[in-house]
Amino acid sequence: MSLFLATLLPGLCCAVLGGLLASNLPVVTASLKAFPRSPAAAYLLFGGAAAWFLWVTWNSSPADNFGHPVLFTVGFAAVAVFSFQCVPDFLAVRGLAVLVLLAAWHLRGAAYMEYDHPQRLVMVGPLFVAVALAIWLGVQPFRLRDFFDWLFFRPGRTRVAGGLLAAYGVALTIVAFTY
Repeated sequence: MSLFLATLLPGLCCAVLGGLLASNLPVVTASLKAFPRSPAAAYLLFGGAAAWFLWVTWNSSPADNFGHPVLFTVGFAAVAVFSFQCVPDFLAVRGLAVLVLLAAWHLRGAAYMEYDHPQRLVMVGPLFVAVALAIWLGVQPFRLRDFFDWLFFRPGRTRVAGGLLAAYGVALTIVAFTY
């Protein structure tokens, strides 16, 4: 992935998500409040995260998997399947956390050793914050529900958070065109 794409795609995603939050539409509010325990979101996000992770595990080098990619892939696939049965609560949040971690791996890799472009830090700095949040929400996924309860308690909070996220997304999109 190029540094341009690694900056442009998160910028566009943040701008769109921020715009949706700032609009404060009832459908957006209801969707985000239902997201943490949504079975459809769990199948989509956790299923996608599991598929991506299994692909990475299958294609890893022998040094990463002790020379047994089949063993590790089958083991992790079993964990993913049993997750839907044993811990279905907040599985959508865990899936989102895994997707953030896997995407951050590629985004960080695109910016690695690009010292000629100091503006890359506009993407990389918040990326490490997103990684920390993804790890925290992976361990305590109910915190996202609590955050949504706090965020939507007053409409002004949603507009401010959405405006800040949209502004960051626009700034990141502009930075992408400076490479």
